[in-house]
Amino acid sequence: MNELFNTLFQAMDEQMQNDDYYTTSTISPSVDISETKEAYTIEMDLPGKTEKDINIELDRNVLTISSVKEVTKETTDKEKTETKEKPAEPATKWLLKERRTSKFARRFTLPEDINAEQIAASFKNGVLHIVVPRKELEAPKKIAITA
Repeated sequence: MNELFNTLFQAMDEQMQNDDYYTTSTISPSVDISETKEAYTIEMDLPGKTEKDINIELDRNVLTISSVKEVTKETTDKEKTETKEKPAEPATKWLLKERRTSKFARRFTLPEDINAEQIAASFKNGVLHIVVPRKELEAPKKIAITA
């Protein structure tokens, strides 16, 4: 058991030493899922995101909603001088910078009664709204036994 904890903490320590650890956050947005006779509805809170930040894919009845939002890298005065551009204003000195790269991926296995061709998504006021229409499943087929 101790070996398992040592391995876990060693991996966490290695991850924390990576520069990306402090500049990337992974979130798991809140989701509400409801159903009616006609459709399933998925609502996900995504404050601070736009529709361009969100990716929705359906692959073999697995619906994946994901997003990666990256902060652009700022060029320093030294880099601009080396590229022979005119010198820029003095570089900004950050006192506190908490807004960084964020990413998430949520996967939902959908039931067999979905109509994949008519799935619709909308985004308004930081809330993603996905409607997954249902279709009627074929009734079980009775198989006759011959003697």
